[in-house]
Amino acid sequence: MSSLQELCSGLPLRPLPENQGRWAGVPHAPVRTPNLSPAEEQLALRNALRYFPPDVQKTLAQEFAQELRQFGHIYMYRFCPNIEMRAYPIDQYPCRTRAAAAIMHMIMNNLDPAVAQFPQELVTYGGNGQVFSNWAQFWLTMSYLSKMTEEQTLVMYSGHPLGLFPSSPGAPRLVITNGMVIPNYSSRTEYEKLFALGVTMYGQMTAGSYCYIGPQGIVHGTVLTVLNAGRRYLGLEDLAGKVFVTSGLGGMSGAQAKAAAIVGCIGVIAEVDKAALVKRHRQGWLMEVTDSLDHCIVRLREARKKKEVLSLGYHGNVVDLWERLVRELDTTGELLVDLGSDQTSCHNPFNGGYYPVQLSFSEAQSLMSSNPAAFKHLVQESLRRHVSAINRLAQEKFFFWDYGNAFLLEAQRAGADVQKKGANKTEFRYPSYVQHIMGDIFSQGFGPFRWVCTSGDPQDLAVTDHLATSVLEKAIADGVKASVKLQYMDNIRWIREAAKHRLVVGSQARILYSDQKGRVAIAVAINQAIASGKIKAPVVLSRDHHDVSGTDSPFRETSNIYDGSAFCADMAVQNFVGDACRGATWVALHNGGGVGWGEVINGGFGLVLDGTSQAEQKARMMLSWDVSNGVARRCWSGNPKAYEIICQTMQENSGLLVTLPHEVADEQVLQQALRP
Repeated sequence: MSSLQELCSGLPLRPLPENQGRWAGVPHAPVRTPNLSPAEEQLALRNALRYFPPDVQKTLAQEFAQELRQFGHIYMYRFCPNIEMRAYPIDQYPCRTRAAAAIMHMIMNNLDPAVAQFPQELVTYGGNGQVFSNWAQFWLTMSYLSKMTEEQTLVMYSGHPLGLFPSSPGAPRLVITNGMVIPNYSSRTEYEKLFALGVTMYGQMTAGSYCYIGPQGIVHGTVLTVLNAGRRYLGLEDLAGKVFVTSGLGGMSGAQAKAAAIVGCIGVIAEVDKAALVKRHRQGWLMEVTDSLDHCIVRLREARKKKEVLSLGYHGNVVDLWERLVRELDTTGELLVDLGSDQTSCHNPFNGGYYPVQLSFSEAQSLMSSNPAAFKHLVQESLRRHVSAINRLAQEKFFFWDYGNAFLLEAQRAGADVQKKGANKTEFRYPSYVQHIMGDIFSQGFGPFRWVCTSGDPQDLAVTDHLATSVLEKAIADGVKASVKLQYMDNIRWIREAAKHRLVVGSQARILYSDQKGRVAIAVAINQAIASGKIKAPVVLSRDHHDVSGTDSPFRETSNIYDGSAFCADMAVQNFVGDACRGATWVALHNGGGVGWGEVINGGFGLVLDGTSQAEQKARMMLSWDVSNGVARRCWSGNPKAYEIICQTMQENSGLLVTLPHEVADEQVLQQALRP
């Protein structure tokens, strides 16, 4: 068993650690098919060996070549650390700065087997969301962090630690970029080759920025989404007896079962991978499991009749489930589902993100690597069947939305009937959850704000929960608009019920949706509690990249922007730069995330609160920018709620001046000007 001291001592070379290969009993990433030429294979091997001195290269070359040919990537399994991978209390890390120790805490949480989807392949979630590209990068990064001072910045190129560079105490301690491929070469085919060569990486969102907090983050987002879907589509606050059908119990999608229980509905979630289903059941996130469609339907009917709260995991393909619901409708006239979505990793449909209904799980994994073209054909046929069943149910009082996983985009590419007449490029037959459910929340500055207690002590988390609740309650008492009050009340309920629902997996973390005022006030309260000793160690502030300002994604976060700029990435890039200028401890900018490679640019940050006045100043400055950037952008695109919020913010902050749009008062002016 390695120690944290050994983990920070650089690559273990003399002697080399024993090569134990792939572990048994843990999930592993699907085999990749980069289709490298002989010259490219040689380049990939050369790139991997440059991490190692010549005296060990001969030993490593053979096994690295075998990994490349067997798994489609060189993960360097020999160097997978022999340590219990988890978020250790910050004081246990051998570092020269608290910021570096906090970053180590976050990295190890992302690779914790209880948190990570494929821990030995360094994948945190989403099927291919990498923390690093290989284990050599992990060892070197930990070593650099242990040496880092307050006058150095660690620079990361797609998992590769370029090195420590002189900077200043006010600069970020860490700057991360992932997947920054020249746009004309940012295709899936090119990505597979570039990843196999070890020169780029798909960091998803919070995988490659070291800010993942386990499935709690998406539990919260799903809770708010389902609650607001019930309000919008069903006109209900109480979802008792209502049925939500979806798929996915893996990385982030594992949250759906818990979310169904929290909102009080009946959730039926299909999952093809038995290991993922069993994991969620053992965690207590899934109440019941079955591999029988007949039992699934019987249990669903019982729960509807009794208005039970139920999360039921179906071990099977979701297409079979949707088609069975259609059959029940057509034979009995009974519609058994009210709300529906999908959380397969459809951003990566041909490499394990979506499993076709025609094959078993093991058959699909085999065909995926042996005959990628045949596998792709079956995936697209399955997507067409998937959509066909949903379309039939939607003829009744059933409501479906795209959960930002590129499901409708990939279905469209497969030839499924998802077109919306007269729509623009970002609209389909069914809305994105941003377009109909969450978009108005983003326009008001509400998004997924989160924090991690680096002491690892649940009591510290309880203190932060109390502080956050008190801040929101005070804001309500001081007077806020009804729409803002509704969001605050949802989040107060969320925090109060968090402990009961055992939401912590990995680090002691919490998430809530808050606006600019709420985020700043919570950060200040936490920082003051650290200063007074009520919280024993620094707290890392962060957020999902899926937020007000963090992501430009025309089929998700910016899908409700209709001025033509949905395909532009200025907001996310400016956010990354602006956070770095205003005090972030680390910043990250990624290509890909959510809807897939080449479809999105997104960024995130980490900000360490240590109880100092400097930390409070950084939090006030950076968090204000981190929200107002996106609200201003949405205001300029013509969103009336964002316009109202940004005008109010300007009144309260004399340093803020935003360009406001003027409406075209007379549409005939446009028509006359463009008349032939």
